[in-house]
Order: sequence, then C-alpha cells, then structure tokens
Amino acid sequence: MKFGIVFANSGPFSHPEAALGMAQAAEKAGFESIWTVEHVVVPEGYESSYPYDNSGRMPGKDSTPIPDPLVWLSFLASATTRIHLATGILIVPQRNPLVLAKEIATLDYLSQGRFHLGLGIGWLAEEFAAIGVPFSERAALADEYVAAMRELWENRSASFHGATVNFDNCICSPRPAQARIPVTIGGHTEAAARRAGRLGAGLFPAKGSHDELRRLHRLAQHTAEESGVDPSTVELTSGGYGVFGKDNLDEVDKLRELGVERIVVPSFLFFNNPAESLEQFGQEVISAARD
Repeated sequence: MKFGIVFANSGPFSHPEAALGMAQAAEKAGFESIWTVEHVVVPEGYESSYPYDNSGRMPGKDSTPIPDPLVWLSFLASATTRIHLATGILIVPQRNPLVLAKEIATLDYLSQGRFHLGLGIGWLAEEFAAIGVPFSERAALADEYVAAMRELWENRSASFHGATVNFDNCICSPRPAQARIPVTIGGHTEAAARRAGRLGAGLFPAKGSHDELRRLHRLAQHTAEESGVDPSTVELTSGGYGVFGKDNLDEVDKLRELGVERIVVPSFLFFNNPAESLEQFGQEVISAARD
C-alpha cells in the first residue's frame, strides 16, 4: 500500500519553511507522494456548492493561502529526492494545454520523473467566469487537453486536431523524464469514473463508502475495457481519514481488499509538530501496512 498527504499546500504548509520541513519529514517517514489542491482565485460570496462538505462551503476562509500547485511542488522538488509530487487536483480546463504541458514536462524533467498529474474539472462556477473559461464546457475541455498534452509529452514532433486545440509539428522540450506521465482523475461521480476509464488514468474519489469506492472502480475498469484500454491502468486512490494511528490498521486492510493502491491522508492531521507526527505515522501505519 502506498501513502500520500493531500491538501499539502494548505494551512501552515503554504509557508516556505513549513512546506520544506513537511516534505522532507514525509519522505523520511516513508510517504510515497504529496498531493496539492488548487484555486486560482476564490470569488467572494460565491454561490456554487462545494461538494465535499454539507455546508456547501470550502473549509477555512476564502482568503486562506493556496499556493499555485506547480510552483509549490517545484519549490519542494530540489529539497527532496524520492517522494512523488502530485496535484490532487489541478483544474486542467482552466489552463492553456500547451503552456501546461510545458510546465509539467519541465517539473517532471527537473524532479527526475517524480510528477503525478491529478486532475479535476472544477466546481466553482464563479472562478471559471473570472478566468474566462466556459463552465459548461469544462468536462470536454479536460478530456481534450489531456489528449493534446500526451501528444506533446510522448512525441518528438507532435500534431493534434480537436474541437478547441489544434497544432502541427510542435516540439515541447525538455520532454518529461517519465515515458508516460501518471494521470489520476479526481471525482466521486460516475462521469469521473468513466473519464478515468477512457483515459487509462487512475481514479481518486474524494468521498464515498466502501461500496461506492468498489462500484466506481469497477465502472472505471469496465469503461476502460469498452474503450480498448488496459483496465489495470486504473489505479484506485482513496482518502484515508480513518487510518490515522496504529488502532486503525484494519481500515487499511479493508481498503486493500477493495483494490485501493494508495491512501492519502489530510495534511491537517500533521499541523501540530509535523516532524514528530509524520514520523509516528510512518512507524505505526506505513511500516505496519508493509509487513
């Protein structure tokens, strides 16, 4: 079982020294990955409903710092050597796909193959309006952008023709260090599961019961088969709110039985005494889960 930290660039870890200390302590403790969140802007008084809290509002204040995930991960890359640098998630349809492909390729190249793209289509309509991207088109844009970026990453001279992205004989250099950038789809809906299957990507439902996790994973695998994609490429990641401590190892076993390959735990569990709490998690959970 692999373990990651999600919401990693939030709270006190948005600050430089705390971010570096957390990343180095997590790497030492045996964590496989660090996962960031993203909002370019948070419009005051937004009416869109945040899907992961019954209040419909994001945790914390609208002014809570959320550093740009790619810049923040680049900052950590030179201070770590093994831990994977993941977005969980990046709102891909808000970004120019060629510029984003360049940024990701550069980060993967400089980190020697440690980048992992977790992407979502977003929920905050007011943010899309501020950026100037049609909210209703975000799902189609995400699919097309991933396809276009893969062409740039995996071919020396790339061409792509889609509904909104068109280019011929373009070279994106440096190329990523990895032969294929890992992609994970964030979302707890059937549409997200089908997107993961079509794209041959991992699936990360940020909420849901064990039965729901199993159902969405099977849907993603079935969609992969229908799309001519190897279903084994659909790696299942799960939130791990219930695995903080040695008394909760049975939850790790239950998630493993469901087909979960990675458990990500929220960064706020480590806000107090990060070095000590991360080391304790490594000893009590990560090491025990490997035995």
